Formats: sequence, structure tokens, C-alpha cells
Amino acid sequence: MTETRPRSHRRIGPNPRWLAAGGAVVLAAIVGVALILQNGGSACASPPATSAHSGKATFYDLDGGVPNCSYPSAPDDDLFVALGPAEYSGAAACGTYLDVSGPTGKVRVKVIDKCPECDPGHLDLSRTAFKKIGAESAGVIPITYKTVVNPATPGPLSVRMQDGTSRYYWAALIDNHGNQLASVKVAGPGGTFHTAKRADYNNWIIDGGAGSGPFKIKVSDVYGRSATLTGISLSPEKTQTTSVRLSGGGGVQAPRSSPPTPAKKKSPKPSVSSAVPSVAASSSSAPAAPLSAAGTTAPADTSLDLAGAAAASRCR
Repeated sequence: MTETRPRSHRRIGPNPRWLAAGGAVVLAAIVGVALILQNGGSACASPPATSAHSGKATFYDLDGGVPNCSYPSAPDDDLFVALGPAEYSGAAACGTYLDVSGPTGKVRVKVIDKCPECDPGHLDLSRTAFKKIGAESAGVIPITYKTVVNPATPGPLSVRMQDGTSRYYWAALIDNHGNQLASVKVAGPGGTFHTAKRADYNNWIIDGGAGSGPFKIKVSDVYGRSATLTGISLSPEKTQTTSVRLSGGGGVQAPRSSPPTPAKKKSPKPSVSSAVPSVAASSSSAPAAPLSAAGTTAPADTSLDLAGAAAASRCR
């Protein structure tokens, strides 16, 4: 079974306030967009680079519609953004966060939507977010923006089986991951993992299905961090919340196998090539930092460039 219904729920056409402003604000700089590689049919974004963006922002109202990232509703704080096709990157940007600075302040927004008419550097913010960094009457404002690595999320990872999901067709929405996802792998009762493909509307799909469940789902981000969720049932249109955080200090570190080294002795340095352990949703161990593209730990809540030149892809 193949998903065929259209999923672009945003308004199509120029932002009225942008037109009214007459394009008065000149885009200061437009930098390269994230390179998207194909690996097994799923879009895989490389880790963002460290340079910043300059651009412009407009605003729009979701008006109760479903955004292109397929989230059932806007974030509770109403702070969100729609990106142009290049930066949306085939839904790779869905669920990530941007720090956006404007003439009067700074705001953090979640990527939930696609803006078909927006060029790279043009962000379409929610009205609430726009008003935090500029005057609503301006309609369009100059901005700088960066993506956030390992951002705090409103809650732990969640899975929502989409309408039409069955033992023969698997489609799910993964939320509260914070960092860009590199891969989603699913195992049914048989224990064999199947790699899901990411659709442009942010559903992870296995055309042949993965059985009747319950499912084990391994979620990996572009920094090499992963978590394994267990006991996910085949329950379409129901959000299933786990206890695992992949971002914002989330994920789980393997418990120590021996007591801590005495204070007078030097502790051995951990190997940067050590694998990040996968974790079950029921684990309660201490959080670990995510790995960067170079294999070193990246600090929590760090702003990086959304669409810079790509390092090696970490699709798994």
C-alpha cells in the first residue's frame, strides 16, 4: 500500500505582508543548503556546519491546519517556523529547532512546516514568534538564524502511527527528537529490523509493513546518537509517549560495569570511537552527550548552522 494523498497543507502563494512591504528588506546573505543524500530510499542530512545565516523573516498563521511535517497541531507555545524547499530538505529538518535573532530580540522555534515560495534564507515564522523579534507592522524583518544541536524538547520521544497503518503498511510520525534524524529502523515480533523511508511529509514508511506489533524502533540522529523504543503498538492515530529523550541531555548512557576510579588516580580518557549505546524506553540511566560528525561529544543546546556545507553523512 502506498501513501498517495497530498500533504502540503500550508497556504500556497506569497505572504501578503511580504508583498505589502514591497521587498524593502534586502537579503544580506544566502549560504549553501544542507546536502541530502539518498541511502536506501530515505533522505539523510549530514550534520550542520558551524557558520551562521543572515536572511529575512515573514509570518503566517497555521489557522488550525495540519503542517507539512504532519504534526497534529502546532507546539503549545505557538513558536514554530516553515522553511523553503531547500532548507526543508525533504522533511529532514522537521522537528529540529532554530534560534532566530531579529531587530528586537531572539526566539527559538520548531520546524513544523514547508513554505513552497520561500528561498534559502527566508523563514516564515508563526505570528507569535515574529512578534518576539520584530514589530508585527513591519511585515518583513532582517534576521540571523542557526539550528540548535541537542535542544531541550517538550517531552520524551513519541511515536504516532498514521491513518492507514496496518500489518502490511507501516507509517509513523516520530516527534521530540530535537536533532535531525538519520534513520528509523523497525522490528516486529520476528525480530528482523526493516529500514523505514522518510516521506516529504515527515512520515517514516515501510511499504510492506512490519507485522502486527508490538514493535521495537531504533531511532538514530545525524550525530550518531541512537535510542531503541520498545513495546510500540499498532494503534493508528494514537500518540505513544516513551520515557527516552534523544535530545536535550536525553538518550541513555550504559551503566558503569565497575566502581568509579579513586580520586588520586587519573581516569582513562574515553575513546572517541566508542559506539553510542542504544537504549530501551524503560531505561533510567544517566544521560549522555551526542557525538559530533568528528566523533567527539557535542555540548547540549548548541546553536549551529542549519544548512551549511555537509560533513560525511551518518545515515544508519
